[in-house]
Amino acid sequence: MIVAYWVVAGLLALFYLYSGGMKVVRSRESLLPMMAWVGSTPLSFVRTIGVLEVLGAIGLILPPLTGIAPALALAAAIGLALVQIGALILHVRRGETKVIGLNIVLLVVAAVAVWLATVWL
Repeated sequence: MIVAYWVVAGLLALFYLYSGGMKVVRSRESLLPMMAWVGSTPLSFVRTIGVLEVLGAIGLILPPLTGIAPALALAAAIGLALVQIGALILHVRRGETKVIGLNIVLLVVAAVAVWLATVWL
């Protein structure tokens, strides 16, 4: 179960470090071609989501790796699942049903990470 956690957490962490990092450092104009919702969302909110994604990725890896408060990995996985629930709601409200497939996959993987993170309790 520990190996499965590291595989799932590693994949999620890579995705969210990239995705969240882009939201934190890129301009609105460079994000618009990839994320149409950024155009109608305050930039401070986009940056906040990016910071939360980066912190979630760090929370999946660092606590179990160092052995310091490894239960935080569970909180990080729950947080990332909540981010995807929010993303699904946003895309459905905007009528962007073609892009929700990735959100559903990420929600399922985050839910699996929640289950696997119970190994650290």
